[in-house]
Amino acid sequence: MARYGRVYKDDKEQEARFMVFKNNVAYIEEFNSKNLAYKLSVNKFADQTNEEFKTTRNRLKFPPTQTAQTTPFRHEDVTEVPSSMDWRKKGAVTPVKDQGQCVQNKGINTEAAYPYTGSDGTCNTKEEGVHAATISGYENVPANNESALLKAVVMQPVSVAVDASKFQFYSSGVLNGTCGTELDHGVTVVGYGTSDDGMKYWLVKNSWGPDWGEAGYIRMQRDIEAKEGMCGIAMMASYPTA
Repeated sequence: MARYGRVYKDDKEQEARFMVFKNNVAYIEEFNSKNLAYKLSVNKFADQTNEEFKTTRNRLKFPPTQTAQTTPFRHEDVTEVPSSMDWRKKGAVTPVKDQGQCVQNKGINTEAAYPYTGSDGTCNTKEEGVHAATISGYENVPANNESALLKAVVMQPVSVAVDASKFQFYSSGVLNGTCGTELDHGVTVVGYGTSDDGMKYWLVKNSWGPDWGEAGYIRMQRDIEAKEGMCGIAMMASYPTA
């Protein structure tokens, strides 16, 4: 409560939140004891159930089907694919922000100024019309195709939609295993690589502040058997063109 500024309306609510917290701690400790490819940790979401977490944080709004591709995939002919890529090192990625409970209502994460204020965690609608950048055009990456997504990421950061239900307590490592495909959150793929133990991953920028995950980022397993990609990462990818 002290670390994350939690204040509850009365003792009853505090006790209820404490029970949720204890259940989450038990889940985190049990998960980490299995020594899997990634670790979980107690964070600012630890007094929320997973359903509450998904309701308050993962509310991406977008059409039920991706808009049909009207132009050829411009990166189709990319042949030079480095073994790793990190657009942060090329100065193409802005600092990690915390969007709070503001809703992303478009299928493309433009990396423009989010309409929020970090001081009180509330949406700042006055800032909604003030943008650090304006995107006037974009193209879709062929859906359910991690190879196409890779070609796009070689050329530039790519906006993707994911099922972020497993993100709640992510701390470090490469997220793998079973994951849903109910797309509910917008993030940005800013690179890719291979972990020390040989697992291929996507380097993904989140918008929950630098105190979440790996300094605000998450690594997600790449080239999995499911065509949708880990947590649906290959289902609805796009990149700005102008």
